[in-house]
Amino acid sequence: MARSWSYEEALAYLDAHVDYEALASGRFEEPDLERIRRLCALSGDPQHAQPALHVTGTNGKGSTARIATSLLAAHGLTVGTYTSPDLGRVNERLSRNGAPIDDEAFAATVAAVAELEQASGVRPSRFEILTLAALRWFADEAVDVAVVEVGMGGRWDATNVVDAGVAVVTNVGLDHTGVLGPTLLDIAGEKSGIVKPGATLVLGETDPELMPVFEAARPAATWRRDVEFGCSTNVVAVGGRVLDLRTPGATHEQVFLPLHGGHQGDNAAIALAAVEAFFGRPVDDDVVREALSGVAVPGRFEIVGRRPLVVLDGAHNPDGCRAAARTLDDFSLAGAPVLVVGMNRGRSAEEMLTALRADQARLVVACAVDWPRAMSAEEVGAAARHIGAEVEMVQSVPDALQRALAVASADDAVLVTGSLYVVGAARPLLVG
Repeated sequence: MARSWSYEEALAYLDAHVDYEALASGRFEEPDLERIRRLCALSGDPQHAQPALHVTGTNGKGSTARIATSLLAAHGLTVGTYTSPDLGRVNERLSRNGAPIDDEAFAATVAAVAELEQASGVRPSRFEILTLAALRWFADEAVDVAVVEVGMGGRWDATNVVDAGVAVVTNVGLDHTGVLGPTLLDIAGEKSGIVKPGATLVLGETDPELMPVFEAARPAATWRRDVEFGCSTNVVAVGGRVLDLRTPGATHEQVFLPLHGGHQGDNAAIALAAVEAFFGRPVDDDVVREALSGVAVPGRFEIVGRRPLVVLDGAHNPDGCRAAARTLDDFSLAGAPVLVVGMNRGRSAEEMLTALRADQARLVVACAVDWPRAMSAEEVGAAARHIGAEVEMVQSVPDALQRALAVASADDAVLVTGSLYVVGAARPLLVG
């Protein structure tokens, strides 16, 4: 019997494999699912051990996956959820009913994948290792259903070994264009690749020009936002939103969701429709209320301080930045925002800062996280200055956060944003 691995050994094994999430741009090899399929086959095809919901989209897929998980768990099901990236520890990506895998189980599961690599000669990427580890752990735990979030795109993502009966596309925006394609049609084509024969497609994207792309995927049924389902009322409430949600089978009025931002109402409607499609029947109204009232999504307009208001939001593309700026408007600040901003390379810093309305901020504190893809603080700062913002450049996230808090008055807001990696670096300093 192989020696048990420590958690540190599991992390070292992961770090010894190519991490495409950390690379600056583009695919460095032809897209292929053969490696992950072969490793899955050697593992007994754990991706088929339970039914699944498969979630992709340019923005909102993580929140939608968490809301769907809460709805499924409220039915008494054991739910395995696989998401990315993590904010603090890699364990966060693999969870059972919302609780991350513990260090011992994580090490054992990764060690089992390492044995397969040695036996097969297949050299997986870091993301493929984590995907297979999640699928194996879900099978070992005998979860009732898996909620699987795509890492990027869909068609060639390692998670696409899952044969999901419900495919979810939250939206389609211009992001990762160096990998997924330069146009919305290209990106929609990549995302439509998760639709399997016989699947119901729950489609949050509403652009009519993209509909033929999803129709060409030939789902068994397509439920479209604002047609078959939607969020008809979406208003600010203390601590979140109050929603009226409509699905093909039911209407749920005045449902409280403890998340900030109008976009979260759409994510809730998408998740609810996906769960209704999964069960093939409407979700009971009391279950909807119970499940949504307990949803938490760390790092997505997460309030971690008051006076000044301190917010963590992992907006990492222009659409996400626009949503963050609109959500900040909901708070009717007496003061002004102070922005702590770091970004990854491959983004247009000016476009993102414009979407954040950085020129209206009291101050932009430009920083860089310790991450291979990070854009330098100087580059972020230069872009902010070019659009007319008041700027200071501080190299590290902790120092940038300290400076922002020193500048902000009690009536201001400090918004940490631009990348989930920046949020991940700031969060331990603010959340006990």
